[in-house]
Order: sequence, then C-alpha cells, then structure tokens
Amino acid sequence: MSLYPERSGKACSKRKVKLMPQAAEKTEDLAKTLRDTIVSLVRGDAPDLSARQLAVFLTCYLDETGHTVRGLAASLNVSKPAITRALDRLSELDLARRKVDPLDRRSVLVQRTPKGAAYLKEIRTIMGETVENAARKAQRSAEREPAARRVRRVMAA
Repeated sequence: MSLYPERSGKACSKRKVKLMPQAAEKTEDLAKTLRDTIVSLVRGDAPDLSARQLAVFLTCYLDETGHTVRGLAASLNVSKPAITRALDRLSELDLARRKVDPLDRRSVLVQRTPKGAAYLKEIRTIMGETVENAARKAQRSAEREPAARRVRRVMAA
C-alpha cells in the first residue's frame, strides 16, 4: 500500500532525494517541531483539526490572496467536496466563513474570522516555544559533551 495515493489520474511517486547531513538534520528538526506542535494543540483547549482541515485553514490564513472553494481545491490538489467538508468543520468552529462572491454569485469566497486569527497566533506561539525548547536542549547537550569527553579520556588513561 502506497503512502502516495493516486490523484487526478496520475500516480504520485515517493521522491528519493539524498540530503546533505545538515539538511537531513534540519528536516528531522522540522518533523519534531511539527509533532510537538500538533501534540500541544491536541492537548490544549483548541479544537482538533484533521490534516486536511489544518491545510485549508493555514492556506487561507498564510496566503494573503482571496480564496474560493475552487481555488483551494486546485491549490491543495483535492476535490471540491473535500474542501467543502473541511470548510464545514472550520465554519462550525468559527475559524473561517463562506460568503457568496458579489461579483460572481456562482463562486464562494472563504473569509477569515477573529477566532481563526487567534488560533493562528496560538499555533505560532506553540511553534516558537517548541523551537526555543529544542534550542535550549541542544545547547545543554553541547555543554555536556566536552565534560563527557574529558571523563572518557581520564577513564582511558
């Protein structure tokens, strides 16, 4: 079973990219930051969002351009009904709202809400704290390393 399901009739393949050691370490750090951020969100009072709902939410809030259901579906490479379901949940939680486009009544615009802006601020705060904690932990580890080397030298002598 593939982790990359077929989309739009084209099979997605896993890209094998050889990373430089620093890039691999950075990628690992990013994955840990993502995990720690999601764990903090799940443990907190904020609503739990699925990966798709979070992708729609972040796309709407981080990209300054206006968004439509059709545009979000194209941008995220998912179906319009999937976007509609995600927006239903975001609307229930007052994290986004839909409005008929006055210029094209067939089109639905996705709008931000004050509660959604506060949720994004909470995500940013949690991510910042996660990065700071990881940096402190790395610094403590680096400070202990020279002492450990000295102990190993003494033991070897």
